[in-house]
Amino acid sequence: MKKVKGLRWWIIGLISMVTVINYIDRNALGIMWPSISQDLGLSKDHYTLIVTFFMVAYAISQSVSGKMYDWLGTRMGFVISIAIWSVSSALHGLSRGLASFGFLRATLGFGEAGNWPGAAKSNAEWHPIKERALAQGLFNGGASVGAIISAPLIAFLYTYLGWRATFPVIATFSLLWLIPWLIINKGLPKTHPWITEEEKEFILSGQKTKSDNSGDTERRLKWRELLRYKQTYSVIVGRFFLDPIWWMFVSWLPIYLNEQFKFDVKQIGLFAWVPYVGAAAGSISGGWFSGFLIKKGWTVSKSRKTAIVIGNVICLPALILTAFASTPISAVLLIAVILFGFQVSINNIQTLPSDFLTGKSVGSLAGLGGTAAVFGVLITMWLVPTLTKVSWAPFFIMGALLVPLGVAAIYMFAGTIERIELKEISK
Repeated sequence: MKKVKGLRWWIIGLISMVTVINYIDRNALGIMWPSISQDLGLSKDHYTLIVTFFMVAYAISQSVSGKMYDWLGTRMGFVISIAIWSVSSALHGLSRGLASFGFLRATLGFGEAGNWPGAAKSNAEWHPIKERALAQGLFNGGASVGAIISAPLIAFLYTYLGWRATFPVIATFSLLWLIPWLIINKGLPKTHPWITEEEKEFILSGQKTKSDNSGDTERRLKWRELLRYKQTYSVIVGRFFLDPIWWMFVSWLPIYLNEQFKFDVKQIGLFAWVPYVGAAAGSISGGWFSGFLIKKGWTVSKSRKTAIVIGNVICLPALILTAFASTPISAVLLIAVILFGFQVSINNIQTLPSDFLTGKSVGSLAGLGGTAAVFGVLITMWLVPTLTKVSWAPFFIMGALLVPLGVAAIYMFAGTIERIELKEISK
């Protein structure tokens, strides 16, 4: 059997690719909303409600999917998630109004949410501790690249096909992705027939710390067991406060450009991708930075926390400055800085489940964090129509207020970031 060098990078590369597709599918509605709303007589309040359907289903699915991935594994977990979201995305083109869009956004959100706990679990399975933040950064970079690609791609497809035909076209991308996924992802590092012995040893030996005696005996933890431990709340509370910053722009950037600068769909396509270049750079550099510190001899705990703090120090002043941006160029460049800092920070927060636990429970903890994040997003999202009636400045100030709360949660609950001992988990 021929061996493949660097097989773990093929796996994370495929997950990064499907994350690009994930964001193309979810961003299509917002980018084409000026045309959709005009055709169907829908308002910004209707848009808020439609996005709410997506986010509620997304919140539920984060935890449900995390548990599903822990039981079925990442190979089949992704197949199920993608089947749900691809069909939902395609059917958007048949929508006639609020009810149909609301239902299909809910099913889309339920499918797409699985991408995140699935990626966290795969990261824990395929990468040693010192590489995990970089691998997480590559995965998160897929979200940013998807946002970069989606604006001009969807604007192009919309121009030639209209919004109804655009939805089924982009839905085919994720279905085609399943072909290489099922071919390449044949098993875990211990059993994969293509992995070299050198890479297998590198992965498995690098997944244990000096104090880790859990081996292969750790069982899958129930949600109520996870909630007994303080470390769990660093993920839950930290993401509750910080994730809304990302979703402020994923959900509202096209609407902001339309209302603040009177942009149409084509102009949104020309500008809306720029901030996500900053996000992609933040994803990669944030993961690289904490890994670099670990290689220099820093502890995992100090490395993760340093990256989290630096990311938020970058993010906070940029949010305040964007509140007063007077031109589209200055606005999108400042938002690029915001998303750069955010991704440096959140990339390391999303790595915490694999720092605290083995692969058997990482999906569950990552899913709980994702569910908490969406509840934070829902609260802030419903404030947006009221906050932006006169000016968009309060929108950005709201984001700035969330930053110190998220950092405080990490320091309050995480303690020393290290593997939770098996004997402690089993109580």
